[in-house]
Amino acid sequence: MSPDVLPEFIRQLLDPLAYPHPAGEVGLVQTHISYVLLAGDYVYKFKKPVDFGFLNFTTMAKRRYFCEQELLLNRRLCPTIYLDLVTMNGNGVPVLNGPGPVIEYGIKMKRMPADRMMDKIIRAGLLTADMLEAVVDTLVPFYIKADSTERHFGTAQAVGINVLENFAQIQEFVGGEAIRAEQFELLSNFSHRFLEHEEIFEQRIAAGRIHDCHGDLHSGNICLADQVYIYDCIEFNQRFRYCDVASDVAFLAMDLDYHGCSQLSTYFIDYFQRAAYDDSLLEVLNFYKCYRAAVRGKINLFTAAAPEVDAVTRDRCLEKAGRYFRLAENYAKIA
Repeated sequence: MSPDVLPEFIRQLLDPLAYPHPAGEVGLVQTHISYVLLAGDYVYKFKKPVDFGFLNFTTMAKRRYFCEQELLLNRRLCPTIYLDLVTMNGNGVPVLNGPGPVIEYGIKMKRMPADRMMDKIIRAGLLTADMLEAVVDTLVPFYIKADSTERHFGTAQAVGINVLENFAQIQEFVGGEAIRAEQFELLSNFSHRFLEHEEIFEQRIAAGRIHDCHGDLHSGNICLADQVYIYDCIEFNQRFRYCDVASDVAFLAMDLDYHGCSQLSTYFIDYFQRAAYDDSLLEVLNFYKCYRAAVRGKINLFTAAAPEVDAVTRDRCLEKAGRYFRLAENYAKIA
């Protein structure tokens, strides 16, 4: 990727001398909504000025607010990882936490060991049932403590807003490289039919399963180091984070399926059911797995369509999107 496509302050932060600590060779990772800079023992994350409807980072005031929310919410599971709000300042060359007017806001985090990231452990074939038990043992008390007052987020109507909005945002990509028209119709019809069973959602509400959860619980957001670190929760939209715990754990179960770990996926759900005393989870599991797979497909389509990403990233994201939509199709067919 040409550095000219990047904002000036990001280009500045690619220089190791821009940091007040040893940074080594600075790495840049992009998502559809963020620039993430890997600098020595720390990570700096800045939000892109984008508006996807379900999130809006188009003003600096909004980006500051959601940086603050990101720190607050992620400290629930990672109090030692999420450190500070940072700024880029200056009238000329941008300076990290420097003098002068604020150019941009971001957050500073401790950098976790790359080889202990769960997605890398999966790819190395080293994920074990014990590791998944440790994840569950972290999640269950988290859910118990998490706020549960906004139960309306668990209704069929509220869930439907998220699910149907996701399909609306996929619509423009239908018939392209990643999703066929017949796939889209199958997924949409399945989701509409399931949402008609309002009683299932009401039973989950009555059982106390609606909490202020993580919202983005997949292996790329879990580090299995000296302890379990579950980071990068949804900060930008409460209705994506506040959900049935089944939706949260279905995301990780789907992710394990995606990586070819279906037996471990089943073990994870079985162990969670027992630990959380959640007897009705299986009634909604495939519905939420299908939703989560479609979300991941959409996110990869968004990233592939971003003008600042290079051709290699684009092609990789389109390939991943296609795999996610095929997985979602499988869930819809077996539900």
